[in-house]
Amino acid sequence: MKTTIITGATGAIGKAIATQMAQKKYKVILVARNEFRAIHLVELLKNETGNSHISYKLADISRKEEIASIADDWSEPVDVLINNAAVTPRNREETPEGIEMQFATNVLGYFWMIQYFLPHLKKAFVSRIVNVASYWAGNLDLDDLEFNRRHYNNDTAYRQSKQADRMLTAAFAERLKGDSITVNACHPGDVRSTLASNLGYGGHESPEQGAATPVWLATSDEVEGITGKYFEHMHETRCQFSNNQNLINLLFNICEEY
Repeated sequence: MKTTIITGATGAIGKAIATQMAQKKYKVILVARNEFRAIHLVELLKNETGNSHISYKLADISRKEEIASIADDWSEPVDVLINNAAVTPRNREETPEGIEMQFATNVLGYFWMIQYFLPHLKKAFVSRIVNVASYWAGNLDLDDLEFNRRHYNNDTAYRQSKQADRMLTAAFAERLKGDSITVNACHPGDVRSTLASNLGYGGHESPEQGAATPVWLATSDEVEGITGKYFEHMHETRCQFSNNQNLINLLFNICEEY
């Protein structure tokens, strides 16, 4: 039985991703920060899918030490890591470590999950990393990633974080191409969710539709061996942010310093 880790699984798209992965008979581990919601979701998924191999790990992925803790306690191979967690607070917030919340969760959370679970991803014969990004991306400012200088706007911060996720996908794909680990990013779709509501948007697609592309990237033979790419609605789409290697490396190095 293959194992998948899913962050942000208690949200609308995350739950749909977890459901579909459980239906495909994966062993599903949810990474969540709210234990009550995680326990409820585990039982719900077991009942809905008939898959008893569903559990959770408690961690706030905006905090490096909590990711490191669950990774240190891990022992089994990881076949699929799906980075899906994201936040869009309307006002600028910081983690207890003093890092702006969107950058910490949406960008560094992805970065740290990959770095700390890399030894376990390498234990699998072939493994995949799927970064849930967005077509709504741009406004990256490497000199002000945490909005210390710019006026904080949650839409601008979100777009910046999704550009960073797409760039880091290319960075990790290049660095891991000799390890039988593929790394791809995708836009999940326009789904009505708490995240979208905080940004002031609605959504015309269901969570199940939103989960389709991440799950396809995680499981389909069609994308076996493909790495460093960006997808929308199960189709590879040119990513305007993956060509500037110097900028990508600079972002990667900045993330490494946190």
